Amino acid sequence: MSLPGAPDGQPESGGTPAPQGGGGARKMLRVGDVLIQEGVVTHEQVSKALAAQKGAGMMLGEVLVEQGAISNATLVGALARSLGVRGVQIRHGLVDPALLAEIGDEEADRLKSLPLFKVHGVLTVAMAEPQSLPTIDRLRALTGCKIRPVLALEANIREFIKKYAGGNVDVDAFLTSLAESDVEVIERESVDDAPTTDLDQMVAGSPIVNLVNVALLTAVKDGASDIHLEPNKKGTRIRYRIDGALRDLMKPPPGMHSAIVSRIKIIGKMDIAEKRLPQEGRVRIVAEGREIDLRVSSIPTLLGEKLVIRILDKANLRVRMEDLGFRTDSLAAFQRTLKRPYGLVLVTGPTGSGKTTTLYSALDLLRSPELNIVTVEDPVEYQLDLVNQIQVNEPIGLSFARTLRSILRQDPDVVMIGEIRDEETAHVAVQAALTGHVVLATLHTNDSPGAVERLRDMHVESYLISAALNGAVAQRLARSICPSCETKYHPSAEVLEDAGLGHMGSRAFRKGGGCQTCHDTGFQGRFAIYEVMEVDAEIRRMIYAGKASHELRAALTRAGVRSLREEGVSYAIEGKTSLEEVLRVTHLDDSAEAPEAAPALKLDERAAA
Repeated sequence: MSLPGAPDGQPESGGTPAPQGGGGARKMLRVGDVLIQEGVVTHEQVSKALAAQKGAGMMLGEVLVEQGAISNATLVGALARSLGVRGVQIRHGLVDPALLAEIGDEEADRLKSLPLFKVHGVLTVAMAEPQSLPTIDRLRALTGCKIRPVLALEANIREFIKKYAGGNVDVDAFLTSLAESDVEVIERESVDDAPTTDLDQMVAGSPIVNLVNVALLTAVKDGASDIHLEPNKKGTRIRYRIDGALRDLMKPPPGMHSAIVSRIKIIGKMDIAEKRLPQEGRVRIVAEGREIDLRVSSIPTLLGEKLVIRILDKANLRVRMEDLGFRTDSLAAFQRTLKRPYGLVLVTGPTGSGKTTTLYSALDLLRSPELNIVTVEDPVEYQLDLVNQIQVNEPIGLSFARTLRSILRQDPDVVMIGEIRDEETAHVAVQAALTGHVVLATLHTNDSPGAVERLRDMHVESYLISAALNGAVAQRLARSICPSCETKYHPSAEVLEDAGLGHMGSRAFRKGGGCQTCHDTGFQGRFAIYEVMEVDAEIRRMIYAGKASHELRAALTRAGVRSLREEGVSYAIEGKTSLEEVLRVTHLDDSAEAPEAAPALKLDERAAA
């Protein structure tokens, strides 16, 4: 494998010349220089590695990895930056095995190149020497495609060429090498208790178990919230949702969909013989050394059953309110509403905006041995100490409203309702708040003033809402810019205008350029944008008088409360996310009116301060 030279001016063996471009050679940084400049290693560590390198026949980067100074991923990133190309760590699911056949195993090994995927005639190829023009020309001649080279370690390339050689792909070459103990199912149901079919025998005698384990492990490691297993004409498509967006995970060979579905339904304690009706299941596994709950849902489609697995990983649950992303003033307002002796507090937003996490953080603030806290949820996503949690079961008549009425006879101090869905639940929740209980609940509205209008739509009288409501929080989840590929850019005039920043046309903002770390999305992780409406005397009088939500919004604006759009734009100005992402997650009706230039200017001044 050829790596850039050592940082002390002594070129490493196998060093590669700087690629030519423009009118002359581009100066190529050496990998040691890059690592030192970025603070990844010290001069002492590099000197130690250089001393060990002599006579070892290894490159500097390999020595640093062997000594534990850096990881393989860090080495790839440093090499890519030194060469001015993108880097990649090859993993299962990133490679389309069919493309290897176009080049051939032996030729791929000779060229130290592995085709990854093809999009619109552009073939992305992992190469040990991505600056080698003869190699690129040879790949172009073999495939007839435009070549997009990315850097990968030679050992990583050869490892996957060997795995996919001769057509022994996904299942036979890769999955059988994995141990079933990688994922342990807790309280597994005995197969004797389930209907026995030929599929059971197929699952027991094939690598299907390992394929499912790979899907689960990859999703857990990458922080996915859901796994989608979908049938199609070519077999099975497996995707997983990260940071709110679906991404392809793997494509198992044709003819395995039924066996994959059967395996998941068995561990989820579902009926594998029933394929005509939707089903739900639940299973607890141990992966990455921790217990994780999975919720399985199946529906019949024209091509077979589709499964969605919801991953409930406590490692991703942040219950401390200070960790959620509230601004200082918003956090103080929210905490004041929670600490009142009784009343209703609502958390609003669309599905998947993190409302349940915010409610759990509120319970974490309130829970103590002195209080009786009861929740009614559908489903119970995470178990909390000192909290009595009840799961709704509609088929047997255990609805939100019926459960809530029973809870009120259990002498509760705090009641949490997973969602107010109907008039009956809304009325019971308001009555509970008026009779000395703290009631927390979620509601589907665009913004915090809209919560009042939504309760009115459920035929709750304005005078009851004004007496019961202590506050409402609206929230959205926005994706954070990936720190590995963060770059500056100038948004279009239209984007700036939509954000209320038309006067900032010359200002540079930040976004992610896309890299292997973030799967070429430019984003990594998410954070919450909050808008808190604390019901004070003025807001309470306006609710009692039946004022519309846009009038409540105007009162909040006069009090200095920023809308979701304004709050999101302030985060974009600070460089936490991109303006386009803010506009995507905060719609114009979240703020009643488009942000004007004057408020936006104040927003900019606060961010700059």
